[in-house]
Amino acid sequence: MLKMTLPLRRVGMASTGNLSEEQVHCSICLDVFTNPVSIPCGHNFCQSCIVGYWKTSSLYQCPMCKKTFHKRPDISVNTVLREIAEQFKEIRIRGEVLCDACLGEGRPKAIKSCVVCLTSYCEEHLKSHAARFTKHKLMEPVANMEDRMCPKHERLLELFCKKDQTCVCVLCTETEHRMHYTVPVEREWTEKKVRQTCHHLKVSLKVGQMFLRARTTFIVEISLLEVIWKDILKSLITELEQEIAELRRRNTGLENVAQTDHIHFLKVNIFPILHPVSFNHDLKLLQQNKSFAVFVIYAVDVTLDPDTANPWLQLSQDRRQVRHLGAWQDLPDHPDRFDTVVIVLGREGFTSGRHYWEVQVGEKDDWYLGVAKSSVNRKGRISVSTTQGYWALARKKGQGYRVSTSPPLLLPLDPKLKQIGVYVDYDEGQVSFYDIRAQTHIYTLKDTFTEKILPFFYLYCCDKSSDTIMICPVNGKSLTKQS
Repeated sequence: MLKMTLPLRRVGMASTGNLSEEQVHCSICLDVFTNPVSIPCGHNFCQSCIVGYWKTSSLYQCPMCKKTFHKRPDISVNTVLREIAEQFKEIRIRGEVLCDACLGEGRPKAIKSCVVCLTSYCEEHLKSHAARFTKHKLMEPVANMEDRMCPKHERLLELFCKKDQTCVCVLCTETEHRMHYTVPVEREWTEKKVRQTCHHLKVSLKVGQMFLRARTTFIVEISLLEVIWKDILKSLITELEQEIAELRRRNTGLENVAQTDHIHFLKVNIFPILHPVSFNHDLKLLQQNKSFAVFVIYAVDVTLDPDTANPWLQLSQDRRQVRHLGAWQDLPDHPDRFDTVVIVLGREGFTSGRHYWEVQVGEKDDWYLGVAKSSVNRKGRISVSTTQGYWALARKKGQGYRVSTSPPLLLPLDPKLKQIGVYVDYDEGQVSFYDIRAQTHIYTLKDTFTEKILPFFYLYCCDKSSDTIMICPVNGKSLTKQS
């Protein structure tokens, strides 16, 4: 949209002053208000926009502040704002500029703008201007001439500095921007429009792909847990519909921007910001509904890799249990084996996707569990932290629970954890831990994964060598709430 400032006439009780056009824009359609109405939270929208917005959602919510109303709130026409918006519509430019020299309503279109006078003229006033100022430079009519002029040199902003990302005039390229790479503003405007349009199309494609994936995923889950997921699926669909409505709103903004002149676009970065849409619905629903059933479809069969196990550790025959033996075993010096720190890694690694498994720690007081980079050092002393490639939850005897941030973050957990769920979203860069008995979220570590990651277990104390850490089967029974 073009950013204009209108010197307001006295309208009703509105006082005279300057008002930006953005202040009379509806945040839904991104256009100047049409029949603006106010809702109880104090925000204003076009009447048709807010009514249509509520029709696409099961919630009566304010699009601006997200305040939710139990029933459809009363709306009232904002007469002052309506009259102000009408004034803007009188002079708003969509491919045409009105004559600045004419007064009153129904002003004619300008045919030229003067670079010296910073004024746009209709045919009649242009003749008078040409007769008085024969050497003034004229150009095609544009709005807000002041914004198009270099404040330092009072010359037209015709170039765009790539280094400083700003519009400059010809004299600027001979002074402070002398050694900088500049291009015509029209060229930069075109290139950015193309990039933003391509980005918009990618976002649209992602919305469609993620919607289909979410729909397929939850149809599978419904067949497994029809009663539990009935309300959750409804909530998911509502959330997806809101995402689609938001994308449509952004698309409207993009179409409006197509008519914006290049100087204003480059100066104020007028394109709507199109952030990628996040679809981490399963984690949100888990935290809101305290149901672990969503992770059934992400369950993986984690087994331990004996080639990585420290000689103090003993693995079960099925490779799903590990305990601190309390004695050193004579094992082959495998290059993948941890020789000093009592760690064992999982055999299966992850390079994409979502994965879930459960670990029973029992009465053990000293342990770490989580995931580690496949490239972590296996020899000598090791520091378990995210900076070293370990994303873990830990319990240290006498010190309570912590996560492997740097420095470690202590967690006030009570009662004692017995069974822990580990959820990894490789693509989103998340490792989350859950208390299975209480069915609560413990903590989520966020990072960016760039290589294969592996489940890992660290039993660094042998005070209770009989205590075993066990990887539990993930099935309907283990996912139900335990007493």
